[in-house]
Amino acid sequence: MSDERERWVIGDVQGYLDALLRVLNSVGLISGEGAHSWTGGRSSLAVLGDLVDRGPDGVGVIELLMRLEKEARRVGGRVEVVIGNHDILMLAACRFGSMMSNATGRTVMEDWRLSGGVASDLARLTDAHVMWLRDLPGMRLEREVLMVHADALLYCEYGSSVEEVNAAFAAILHGDDFAAWDRLLDNFSQHRAFLGPSGCQRLEELLATFGGQQLVHGHTPIARMTRQPPEAVTVPYEYCDGRCINVDPGLYLGGPGFAYKLKT
Repeated sequence: MSDERERWVIGDVQGYLDALLRVLNSVGLISGEGAHSWTGGRSSLAVLGDLVDRGPDGVGVIELLMRLEKEARRVGGRVEVVIGNHDILMLAACRFGSMMSNATGRTVMEDWRLSGGVASDLARLTDAHVMWLRDLPGMRLEREVLMVHADALLYCEYGSSVEEVNAAFAAILHGDDFAAWDRLLDNFSQHRAFLGPSGCQRLEELLATFGGQQLVHGHTPIARMTRQPPEAVTVPYEYCDGRCINVDPGLYLGGPGFAYKLKT
């Protein structure tokens, strides 16, 4: 078991439990056999949302991370997860399945299925899974690194600090206001806010609002951002002079997956 305080980040897992296990084992955060227990010691792991949909075992991913959270905490390590839009959409399908979205004109259940919802995940979802997902934050800020799911400015609509955004997300996810859920999901349709001529300026404004010197996100597969074959994506995509890091490996497109070790 490692005693080093390394910090690792993984992007969108999207139900690919076997790939997650392989990547975590490759960097020494879990054991390679049996129960796949935490072996990362005092290291930390951040997982940036979209745990479910498209891949075959989203609930397996949730259960693994719930367990590793506890195991890491017992030895001074940390497993931290932020919520992604696919996680919210699955919760919405569970809670408001027949409701009609104003944004899409379809029922929430139809939207979830079209977005890669896996029927066995919904069937296996327990109250404990739902409670854990609802409590996940929208943002994390640690040692000058701001970690979010989406490469988007949507977070600014929910507050001007990490604490305010997380409180706003929690109020929505614990509440019954379907219109607020629908707006939140629609806001997550934003991508690539930090690309283009004004992208780096928008990044600076986001960091000035929420803090940090670097943003790490998922949400947009690197292969689509860089137009390279998904199977060639084995490292993050750094842009805006290294102040913006995309860690979405595009597992559902055929990417092998990777873990990114934070430098700061």
